[in-house]
Amino acid sequence: MNSYDDMNSMEQDVIREVGSIGTGNAASALSGLLGTEVRMMLPTVSVLDFNDAMNAIGNPETIVAAVLVGMKGDVSGIMLFILKMDLINDILGILLGNHIEQYEQLSEMDVSALNEVGNIMISSYVNALSTLAGVDIGLSVPEIAVNMLGGIMSVPMAELGYQTDKLMMIRGKFVLQGDTLDSDLLMLPDIDSLNYLMKKLVQSNG
Repeated sequence: MNSYDDMNSMEQDVIREVGSIGTGNAASALSGLLGTEVRMMLPTVSVLDFNDAMNAIGNPETIVAAVLVGMKGDVSGIMLFILKMDLINDILGILLGNHIEQYEQLSEMDVSALNEVGNIMISSYVNALSTLAGVDIGLSVPEIAVNMLGGIMSVPMAELGYQTDKLMMIRGKFVLQGDTLDSDLLMLPDIDSLNYLMKKLVQSNG
């Protein structure tokens, strides 16, 4: 494959299976962290260009938080988990009894809690990917940033835009204390890693 567009239906089905398993893993891990039931609806997995992915998440000028992790080992690339204000307040309310109106109000403890949630989400999907493909994927220390969505999306474009203008987007919904909240995870293996992953995944699930 020379680009994400070259993924065939079987390869996309395998990535959806990764999304399904990752969702189950994430719900269990978050339930343990938050001490309350977390349900996650079955995600949709799409291959989108950067602009379409950004528009699906929201207005480019909307402020969001995002946790970014680099992949290394058998697979190189980026994972990015987006946190919007409603999800942030549900998490902070449960863990710390906090509520914020603006991102400037996030304390160091708030940021640490959100970073851990993002790390759990990303790790859940990467562990599912590693298990299904039989590959070793290491993760960098998670980093959290607050910026306009357009600014956040400029990071993967700067890192991998020279290889592809596409990314894989895993979109789902949390159900947390009666609230239904967006779960947006962006997965961007580089093209060499994408080819390697698809070969391993199709072999493992063929």
